[in-house]
Amino acid sequence: MAHLPRSDLEIIGRFGPHLAFPEGDRLDRGVEPDRVVKTHCCFCGQQCGIQLKVKDNRIIGFEPWEEFPFNHGLLCPKGVRRYLQGSHPDRLLRALVRDERAEGGFRPACYEEAIRLAADGIARVQREHGPDAVAVLTGASLTNEKAYLMGKFARVCLKTSNIDYNGRLCMVSAAAGNKKAFGIDRAANPWSDIPDAGVVWISGANVAECAPITTDYVWQARERGAKVVVVDPRMTPIARTADLFLPVRPGRDIALFNGILHLMIENGWIDRKFVETHTTGFDEVAAHVKEWPPRRTAEATGIAERAIRQAAEWWGTAETSFLLHSRGIEHSSHGVQNVLGAINIVLASGRIGRPGCGYATITGQANGQGGREHGQKCDQLPGARDLSDPAAREHVAKVWGIAPGDIPGPGVDAYEIFRRVDQGGVRGLVSICFNPVVSLPDSSFVRRMLEKLDFYVVIDFFLNETARHADVVLPGSLQEEDEGTITQVEGRVIRIRRAVDPPGEAREDWRVIQDLAKALGREKGFTFASPREIFDELRRASAGGIADYSGMTWEKIEEQHGVFWPCPREEHAGTPRLFEPDSWNPIAKGKGPFYFPDGKARFVVARYAPPAEDPDADYPIFLTSGRVVSQYLSGTQTRRIGPLVEQYPEPRIEMHPRLAERLGIGDGDWATVETRRGTCTLKAQVVRTIRPDTIFIPYHWAGPRSVNRITNSAQDPISKIPEYKACAARVRKAEGPPPYASEREAQQ
Repeated sequence: MAHLPRSDLEIIGRFGPHLAFPEGDRLDRGVEPDRVVKTHCCFCGQQCGIQLKVKDNRIIGFEPWEEFPFNHGLLCPKGVRRYLQGSHPDRLLRALVRDERAEGGFRPACYEEAIRLAADGIARVQREHGPDAVAVLTGASLTNEKAYLMGKFARVCLKTSNIDYNGRLCMVSAAAGNKKAFGIDRAANPWSDIPDAGVVWISGANVAECAPITTDYVWQARERGAKVVVVDPRMTPIARTADLFLPVRPGRDIALFNGILHLMIENGWIDRKFVETHTTGFDEVAAHVKEWPPRRTAEATGIAERAIRQAAEWWGTAETSFLLHSRGIEHSSHGVQNVLGAINIVLASGRIGRPGCGYATITGQANGQGGREHGQKCDQLPGARDLSDPAAREHVAKVWGIAPGDIPGPGVDAYEIFRRVDQGGVRGLVSICFNPVVSLPDSSFVRRMLEKLDFYVVIDFFLNETARHADVVLPGSLQEEDEGTITQVEGRVIRIRRAVDPPGEAREDWRVIQDLAKALGREKGFTFASPREIFDELRRASAGGIADYSGMTWEKIEEQHGVFWPCPREEHAGTPRLFEPDSWNPIAKGKGPFYFPDGKARFVVARYAPPAEDPDADYPIFLTSGRVVSQYLSGTQTRRIGPLVEQYPEPRIEMHPRLAERLGIGDGDWATVETRRGTCTLKAQVVRTIRPDTIFIPYHWAGPRSVNRITNSAQDPISKIPEYKACAARVRKAEGPPPYASEREAQQ
């Protein structure tokens, strides 16, 4: 694997350890590209602009795209190296068909044979067990066009209610909380509002590693005098530069938000005019947070009382402010309550819907925003419509040319689909760009369920750990091998431009889906000639919905460097900042800025509860998990990019020196973490940047290195998101390297 012949420090320059402003790649020195394609990074929800250099249908390097307004040419380590994956020898060039006699359990097959076998298997399962016996699992990295097509494919072609997506592991708690409070699920502000905030509050978001370019916006605010407050069990890189760090005990964020609101009310730091004019439910919430004085809040959260008071004062007295949160508060069995607690302190301040005053969830996956708007969620239709709403069903059915009654009702969430496999209700599965063997909690159960399926079809560009359980693997497309749109973290719809063709017999994902529909004899509605045609139908299907894209065109998106939804007419410029008094709102119709019939936001009581599994005498330590800067999600892509692997080659167990000393574990020692679901043996990394009662393991690795073999599958009752961020564990020094450790690992 080639690597950049420059150190990270040389690449990064003045922007710190997780931001790069490169002048270009040095791998292509002396090689002139045939063309340079303006597009976007394929990884997180920031979707930074990048220019890919192409020669002979191969990406050979990149250049910064300084004109793109979100990142202005800045890239993180993943963005700098993202183009290297395309030439990896693991790239799927042909279809694979299960054959236990063949090496690796698969034999290569021509594309046409594989499509026929896939269709035959799906048809057989549905013929014997009914339409709902086949489920569909999709990905939040898909373009809007593909996400829309997958929702339509499940409901119109397969006629199954069982479709969900891996955004179930990411954004759904934020979505549910936002809809309950605001009536709409989108970041309320563009990131350009962050530098104008007087206080930036970051809860449960390892910004510098998970969304590095957002760090630059926070630093701009700090340089203009803003106070930065960071809440996290770990002193992450962004926390090290904060004005106030609140080391919350895992799973206690609701208590903190309630305690902050208690102090805001007690000290008169409430925008009474805003609350009375633009909200409902404040009195009930105010009565509830009386139960959360500073002392109780400190006891529950593990944060010093004086620090809680300081945070409340800065937030309460600010003239402008911006609150950001992410998976740290959302990956919880009460994630929706955490989100509502955060929104309550924003609404009480009245600082939303105007410049420098905002609230946003940091979207995790590439299309984590658009992926939850156009029909691949189990309860949703395009335009962020409710699948149970008769008017929504009628509108979408008309676009699809079917009767409303022919659209199946709501199905179940991604994890519940595997429980249905266990119960015998789901017998077949089609998945695309989803690696649940690595990414779902208690993944040993998931692996057993994959083996229990009667038939399984995978569409992907690498043979990931989950695809190894498939009966048929169809080679799909990388982001740079197709075109379409993605909706990034701010709610800005951007263009993905095709840079190269899919290699070998790989196909664009949308073609694979349509070929499956044709082979099933159900091709009506699946004869699109291009992603642009799919987008045009998506526009019609979303028209009049909350996530209205009907006024967008690809040309308009390119001309404006993205269009913020809602955009209801072609002459409409889009909506960068929600909740401004004169912004378009199809629900309130002029009565107010929020997306309810009366135009008012809702305060909602956020009730405290501990995690589903708290430490006890047998398992006395909190286990939490998350990302590192050089890896992404299940690692399917980043674990195949040499320089990113070199930057963080293996997961480690972060623990505080006090805990390590008590357990007799030294830095670099092998240690075993045990939960009620199993064990995981990794090397220890002793650091002072974590609570002494907590350990942290990144989740990007598979097999015995996978922390999700031992995380808890408890789910939020509303969003159904799993509780990755807190479970009970015990740790001991291992007797030696585990069986899977290489000789090199064992000696290091």
